[in-house]
Amino acid sequence: MAKKQKAGRLSIADMRNMINKKAGLSVAHNLKEKNPTEVTEWIPTGSRWLDSIVCRGQLAGVPVGKVVEIAGLEASGKSYMAAQVAANAQKMGIDVVYFDSESAIDPTFLERAGCDISRLLYVQAQSVEFVLETIEDLLGSNDSQMLFIWDSLALTPSVSDVEGDFNPLSSMAVKARILAKGMSKLTVPIANSKSTFLVLNQLKTNITRSPSEALVEPYMTPGGKAMIYAYSLRIWLTGRKAKASFIMDDNGFRVGSEVKATLKKSRFGTQGRQCTFKILWGDDIGVQDEESWFEAVKGSRYLTSSGAWYTMDMGNGEQIKFQPSKWKEKIQDEGFKKRVLEIMDEEVILRFDKRESDASEFYDIEKAE
Repeated sequence: MAKKQKAGRLSIADMRNMINKKAGLSVAHNLKEKNPTEVTEWIPTGSRWLDSIVCRGQLAGVPVGKVVEIAGLEASGKSYMAAQVAANAQKMGIDVVYFDSESAIDPTFLERAGCDISRLLYVQAQSVEFVLETIEDLLGSNDSQMLFIWDSLALTPSVSDVEGDFNPLSSMAVKARILAKGMSKLTVPIANSKSTFLVLNQLKTNITRSPSEALVEPYMTPGGKAMIYAYSLRIWLTGRKAKASFIMDDNGFRVGSEVKATLKKSRFGTQGRQCTFKILWGDDIGVQDEESWFEAVKGSRYLTSSGAWYTMDMGNGEQIKFQPSKWKEKIQDEGFKKRVLEIMDEEVILRFDKRESDASEFYDIEKAE
């Protein structure tokens, strides 16, 4: 049989066309042009401080086209933050599909968080297989840009769990194996459709044979290693040690909690960064965003303190004095608010990007305080 003669040296463009013709669809891309691996859209989390630390050099949020984890301890605000992300996604024209394995979502709560529940598809997560297969079907059946929220991975059983007994040894590692196969099938379609998969998970005590390892990392998340590899961003929510974790109203009733967010994994150059914010879950729902900005900027060179008073350099020769207790009132002034956002961008985004100041200010907020 005669050998097929080579056509000579092919250009990158020719090789790209050949590969796409062989695949029957666009799988080879010019990275200088529009491509599925580049993040061009971000869904705000509801916390501008958190959005500021996600991606090096820019204001970001939850990356569109990627798989993201929000994991936390009990009552740390996972579902509340997911509701904020869902509301912001809807404002961007993104369809929201909410898989709930905990049967704990209140429609009124979603509405108060800003969601349009008439445009939100709520699905009971019957099994891990059902969630993954449904996402695959939806991705393959329409061209809509979607946000899939899974609340939560930890509490969703596999089919064998549902049909089997209560002996944990009878279904050991089944969920992890299912997820390993599922994510290998879904990661590329999610990226190609510019959809987003937001996985809520629980932080579990890290039971290990090595006590020293447990001291370094006291928590772990269910789901196996495959999920950890699939995530582009992992946000862990824990209670802060420096302050009381609960927020009280004037009569002493609990209406919210303060949490610390740590980026446990980031493909955007920011792993290990931290911030704090308060989440309200009483009469008002959502992240107390503007209230957290003071913590983000109070170490800036543009703010000086003297006793109970702070002085802000407005950048135009003007100095404004205020007390931290009056921050919420001061931030309502548009000129003051604009200056705070300018300082936040410089202190939280640009200084980290330029590797200025001590790294502990960005990675260990409790120590920096």
